[in-house]
Amino acid sequence: MTLRLGLSSIVLLALAPACLAAAPPRKGEPATDFALKTLGGETVESKSLREKGPVVLVVLRGWPGYQCPACSAQVADLIRNAGKFEARKARVVLVYPGPADGLKAHAAEFEGGKGLPAGFQLVMDPDYSFTEAYGLRWDEAGETAYPSTFVIRPDGKVAYAKVSRSHGGRAKAGEVLEALGGE
Repeated sequence: MTLRLGLSSIVLLALAPACLAAAPPRKGEPATDFALKTLGGETVESKSLREKGPVVLVVLRGWPGYQCPACSAQVADLIRNAGKFEARKARVVLVYPGPADGLKAHAAEFEGGKGLPAGFQLVMDPDYSFTEAYGLRWDEAGETAYPSTFVIRPDGKVAYAKVSRSHGGRAKAGEVLEALGGE
């Protein structure tokens, strides 16, 4: 038996993998639960964090071959507002994606040995499993993930979502705090 495909069938088959790729969660949609490890090897689970309050999920570019200055600036902005996040009982999770080989050393370099304020955690995404599950893989030479920020409510739904398809256009602390409400 011979399988005969027309041009439209071939085009659909070629596009199928792209259509099946995960899309980033949007406002009002449920966020996919995750479990990622910190530099110290502690597992951070989104479901457990949500039991304590909202989660601010910040997906950085991680290790595209250098430390991203835009990521450093965004994290510094968030850290300057750490007290405001704490007042809203929000946990801030910084996701650092990249190839598994050497990722821990690069993440430690990014953190700078200064540690993070209470309520902040840096987690690693070796080999992009989280990044791909969230539809954020920027799969081009010299890229890792689309810089993104989500506010996930305790019920698991997304209250705020901002995905940048460039190095800029990052969520500012003020925008995230507004999405969290309060004060």
